[in-house]
Amino acid sequence: MQTMGLRIDQVVDFWFKKQPWQGPNCAEITALIVSRVQDLVKEHKPVLPGVFEAIATCKAMGLKVALASSSPLGLIEATLEALELENEFEAVLSAEHLRYGKPHPEVYINAADALGVEPQACVAFEDSVNGLLSAKAAQMKGIAVPEAEYANDARWAIADRKLSSLHEVNQQLLSSL
Repeated sequence: MQTMGLRIDQVVDFWFKKQPWQGPNCAEITALIVSRVQDLVKEHKPVLPGVFEAIATCKAMGLKVALASSSPLGLIEATLEALELENEFEAVLSAEHLRYGKPHPEVYINAADALGVEPQACVAFEDSVNGLLSAKAAQMKGIAVPEAEYANDARWAIADRKLSSLHEVNQQLLSSL
């Protein structure tokens, strides 16, 4: 839970500081993880329930849709391709080469800029506390969609709404924010 939503290089560094190892350095481990996750994404095509419907709802409302992630751009692109979502976003941004990843707000601010929208007019969907902190620090509305095992974490209280699934996304919810 401590590292969920962080950049992969930050996660590797976090664990190296806690339990240093011999052998490949942090950059090599990061590259190995990214490569393996890309292979798994292509093979298994993991998708959160309701993601296609949530995107369709946003588009039906005439909303601009961006993806702002801490994941490396290559992994984001592999995922979008595997899920056939590569044409669904007006902007796709990664915190990979930013000075700070989430929970820093820069990737979300950059996403708002790419859409030509003020951050205060944006709604972010997040499945990690670090991501939600990032969105809120960017002054966006935040909708939390945590995994069931983390749903009772008190830190979700900063969300404007907390859902159990993206299937709950509808025009009424978005209009109420």
